[in-house]
Amino acid sequence: MDSIDDYADQFADHDIKYDVADVDQQLTKSELLDIIDRYDGVLAGDDEFTRRVISEASKLKVISKWGIGIDAIDTEAAENHRVTIYNTPGVFNDEVADVVIGYAIMLTRRLHHIDQAVRRGEWRCPRGTSLAGKTFGIIGIGDIGSTVARRTHALGMDVVGTDIEPLPDELVEATGIERVEQNELLDRSDVVSLNCALTEETRGMISSNELQRIGEDGYLINTARGELVDQDALVSALQEGNLGGVALDVFEEEPLPAEDPLTEFDSAILGSHNAQNTHEAVERVNDRAVENLISGLVDG
Repeated sequence: MDSIDDYADQFADHDIKYDVADVDQQLTKSELLDIIDRYDGVLAGDDEFTRRVISEASKLKVISKWGIGIDAIDTEAAENHRVTIYNTPGVFNDEVADVVIGYAIMLTRRLHHIDQAVRRGEWRCPRGTSLAGKTFGIIGIGDIGSTVARRTHALGMDVVGTDIEPLPDELVEATGIERVEQNELLDRSDVVSLNCALTEETRGMISSNELQRIGEDGYLINTARGELVDQDALVSALQEGNLGGVALDVFEEEPLPAEDPLTEFDSAILGSHNAQNTHEAVERVNDRAVENLISGLVDG
């Protein structure tokens, strides 16, 4: 959190002292092990709070996750060591859904190809695919997935979804979304968006067979977690022309190495885990994360 000093008065009111770790993207297990025994509470990003890290955190009472996904935290170890975990659900619904729709339009209208061509002095006019009347598949109908469903319905698309939970009646009534099994979703959808959490069950859920089902005229969008997709299988599908295109804001390894084979495909749009990053959303999650941390330390 770059703006942590904005909350200095709130921390001071509760006699909470704070400092900021020297971190670029996230802290590794070894980096956390060097410092974790100093802290009663932590504002965490995607730092590696493994079982060993938590067991070495002798003073730790609270992990306040900046954002939604807590897959980098060993929740069982936290529970065993009486460490309370907070996150900030619902804070990025609109922002991530906006990027999903942006990616869908870029892929189907090849806007990124046109931009690159014009910059080279070329006047390319590739024929795209209309979204209205097509089918949009959403894997994971939580807060973000539901928001994506509303936006795709507004574009005149048929919406199908899959989730371990029943779809909310209100969402079905508002969007006409149909709940189907994953394979049927992949077979029917022109565009597939991943909006589910990363668990042991969902890790690598999109691999060769699933990409084959999406097909050469279909598109995949992932703004959730990179590990949901088997990246080697994705590269093979793109090489063999078995997938129309892909937009990825997240990867198995972040930052994505410059030499990664995904960078070689003009059918791939590559992001920087930035779908949530707007001024409004950052301020919103900053407030919630600090509030959770203070509440956990003072009232927990």
